[in-house]
Parts: sequence; structure tokens; C-alpha cells
Amino acid sequence: METVIKEKIKQIKKGNKAAFEDVVSFYQNKVYQICFRMIGNAHEAEDLAQEAFIRAYTNIDRFDERRKFSTWLYRIATNLTIDRIRKKKPDYFLDAEVKGTEGLSMYSQIAADQALPEEEVESLELQTYIHKEILALPPKYRSVIVLRFLDELSLQEIADVLEIPVGTVKTRIHRGRETLRKRLRHV
Repeated sequence: METVIKEKIKQIKKGNKAAFEDVVSFYQNKVYQICFRMIGNAHEAEDLAQEAFIRAYTNIDRFDERRKFSTWLYRIATNLTIDRIRKKKPDYFLDAEVKGTEGLSMYSQIAADQALPEEEVESLELQTYIHKEILALPPKYRSVIVLRFLDELSLQEIADVLEIPVGTVKTRIHRGRETLRKRLRHV
């Protein structure tokens, strides 16, 4: 698929807007998920994902075609989201998910043999609580935790997205997990 994307990028650089629509269609869900899992608010995640694509399009000439486009795009989305988090009041985004049930299905892991309704509710409550605690982590830990465990990127991919060494990624994952473990002890 990467070769198809590389061809689309060449077409975009030549001015083919339809090729960019194809790229957006291919990556839009993943970019949205990265933003949502970091910010915890569906509307803001949509705005951030859209802004990431706009930035990618306007800066497409800066993209180095020897690299993976997805890494470059995810870096843009992650950086935009981290910037938004830093500008927000901490209590606002911590409570953002509590207001409704948006996004809960994203984390739902209902067993194939169908859990009892009360077990499903308990599972959703626990997942909501864990997601809330992930949102409470400092941005540098939150980003690596989300990219590693929710988006399942490799250590090298995370290092590329965040433009930091793999050793720093490992350290932040360890510290983020420890911080999260301490916060979840009373569960």
C-alpha cells in the first residue's frame, strides 16, 4: 500500500487534488483515532484531524518521499494535538468524556459469547475510567501510551512520529505506565 501512497504523493505534488482526496480517505480514521485518544473529545479530534490534513496538503512539498508518509502525517496530527492539550485548562479535557457516551464503543471489548449486561456495564465503566486516567497523564507520557498501546505502533514508529530517540520512547512508556499504574491502584 505504501507504494500506492507514494505514487499519490507524487501526483499531489504535481497539483492533482483528487489524489489528495484518496490519501485523506485512506488515513482519515487513523488520524482521527490518534487525535481522539489523546484529546478525549470527538469534536476537537475531528477539528485536529482536519487541521492535520490541511497542514499536510499545504506542506506536501516538504515531505521527503524517501520516508513513510504515514509517519509524517501522524507526527503532524500528534504535534497538533499536543499543542492543543498544552493550551487547554487541565480540568476541561479530563471531564470531556464524562458528559456522554461518545467514543465508548471504540474501547468496548465485548466477548464473542456475549457478556451479561451488568458485566458489559462494568467493563465500559472500567474502560471509561482508564481512558480518563490516560487523559490525565502529562502530554509527553500520554502521547507514547496512546501511540504504543491503543494505536499499536512500534517503538521505532513512535520515535519517528515524535521525532525523539527510541531510548526516550522506552523511558516515557515506562514512566507513563508507572504513573498510570499508581493512578489505577485503587481500582
